[in-house]
Amino acid sequence: MAENDTALIRASDIALALSLLSRLPVRCGSYARGAHAAWAYPLAGLVIGGLAALGGLVAQWCGLPAPLAALVVLTLGIVTTGAMHEDGLADSADGLWGGWTQARRLEIMRDSHIGSYGVIALGLSLAARGVALWLLFSQSPAAGVTGVLVAATLSRAAMAGVMAALPHARSDGLSHSQGPTPMGAVLLGLGLSIGVALILAGSAGLWAVLWAGLVTVAVTALAQAKIGGQTGDILGATQQMAEIAVLVSLLV
Repeated sequence: MAENDTALIRASDIALALSLLSRLPVRCGSYARGAHAAWAYPLAGLVIGGLAALGGLVAQWCGLPAPLAALVVLTLGIVTTGAMHEDGLADSADGLWGGWTQARRLEIMRDSHIGSYGVIALGLSLAARGVALWLLFSQSPAAGVTGVLVAATLSRAAMAGVMAALPHARSDGLSHSQGPTPMGAVLLGLGLSIGVALILAGSAGLWAVLWAGLVTVAVTALAQAKIGGQTGDILGATQQMAEIAVLVSLLV
């Protein structure tokens, strides 16, 4: 594939998105399209969420109560993604709140060690998602599966939105290596994710879209103010926050 390939859609983009956002053994062939494949992020989320939701269904079919089904879903999601989004959330929390200057914040975010802000952010994120999934699976298996799929899809579309809205805060790193994100790719991904939300959740999907959007705007504004742009860690934090917003909105 040529490195100047700017076509809006390529079938190989789905494999590329899965390769970037998960640890699934997917062969993407080339990373040349980079951020042009962002339209497929929601589809990658649908696959990742589908595997996690299937685990929750199997857990309930085996007679496990809703809390344990929720734990299975969380575990499978973390294993499938290699905890990359959780790592991004922890690093973002440490950096954005632990440094006094932009340079220091970026330095902290790059450090592989986790600090108190990161630990607290991870604990709250896991607790929020775990409780929300518990309550959704307590309503019905269908409600649980819907929550997992809609959250996984919308939260990946949110990542693409931040990629397009903010410049790169660094001159290197995973996010920077993907290049600029075309607005067409973002809009296509957003349309796909909204379609999934409406099909699976009906009118409740609109509230899910709204809250995911509000959280994404908030994270975008915070990243702009604190570090002047986005990094891979910020994208991971966006995914986590949007996922929580969607799950909670579907409960309401």
